[in-house]
Amino acid sequence: MSIHPGLVYVVDDDEAFRDSIAWLLQSNGYQARLFGSAERFLAEVKPGAGGPPRCLVLDVRMPGLSGPQTQDILADRGIRMPILFVTAHADVPIAVTAIKRGAFDFIEKPFAEADLLRRIEEALSLAVEAQAQQSQMATIEANLATLSDRERQVLTAVVAGKMNKTIAHELDISIKTVEAHRARVMEKMGADSLAHLIRMITQTEH
Repeated sequence: MSIHPGLVYVVDDDEAFRDSIAWLLQSNGYQARLFGSAERFLAEVKPGAGGPPRCLVLDVRMPGLSGPQTQDILADRGIRMPILFVTAHADVPIAVTAIKRGAFDFIEKPFAEADLLRRIEEALSLAVEAQAQQSQMATIEANLATLSDRERQVLTAVVAGKMNKTIAHELDISIKTVEAHRARVMEKMGADSLAHLIRMITQTEH
């Protein structure tokens, strides 16, 4: 059974394939959303980190938009989720290129059900990690927004490795005032150490 009972989108023009995958997913604890074309999928899927972890099982070749074209459109819209491409043997070079452009993995038809389930579970684990990182980033950014201009100046100097004496001189304030600002910055940011504070700020710079 699924470790992460997430949402799996299946986009494939083969109805029989969609139905068999839906049965496999649902019988193993996943939610499945099926689409016969990329266009229908793109009309429904929305950005956002809320809801269950999600991934996409995407056919490479379909009438209308292809799998790689769909991948590009998702990226342009800022919709991020692990993509597992389903390919025929001749499509492997296309799938490899898609991996280089950020797709999670690809699997060739015909494949063992256990192999597909394993890769889906890995993709959803990745989605869980990404959701946690997005939530953490949102908290950091919200905390940063509570800082005063002076506290931001002190924060920038502290993260740059400057000593209190140097910060006081550069900002033309007393060392005690610097210490007070540092303490408020640590409290507002929820940092339990200088190293923790630096790690948080470094995250926002990537």
